[in-house]
Amino acid sequence: MNFYIASSLRNIEQVREVSKRLKNIGYIHTYDWTVNENITTLEELSVIGKKEKNAVIEADIVVVLLPAGKGSHIELGIAIGNSKQVYLYSSDKKIDNIETTSTLYHLPEIEKCFGPLDELVERIDRKSKGLRISANLN
Repeated sequence: MNFYIASSLRNIEQVREVSKRLKNIGYIHTYDWTVNENITTLEELSVIGKKEKNAVIEADIVVVLLPAGKGSHIELGIAIGNSKQVYLYSSDKKIDNIETTSTLYHLPEIEKCFGPLDELVERIDRKSKGLRISANLN
C-alpha cells in the first residue's frame, strides 16, 4: 500500500519516524517532502507542490500529523476529494475541541487517532490489512 504523510516542518522528526515504521512493514512512501532543504525560489516551490499533489493522489492512505500548516490542509482536501483513507493524528484530543477544530476533521471518512505514534502505525496497519482482506472478498 502507498502512503503519504502531511504535516508541518515542526513535526519533521515525527513524519520521518512514522514513514520509517510504515516502510519497515512494507508500505511505500509516495513522496518524502522532509528531504527538501534551502528552498529559495518560487520555481522550486512549484516543483515540490506538483510532487506533493501527485503523491497524495498516488497514495492509498494519507496521514495528517497535527499540528499542521496550510499546505497540509490543502493536502487533506486533495485526499478527501480523491476518496483516500485519511488518518488524522493528534497526540492529544485537541481535534475534538469545538473552539479550534475544523469541520473537515469530523467527516465520516476521516479516522481520528490519538496517543503515541507507534499506536498510530499499528492502527493503520491493522485497518489496511482489513481493507485488503475485504477487497479480496469482492
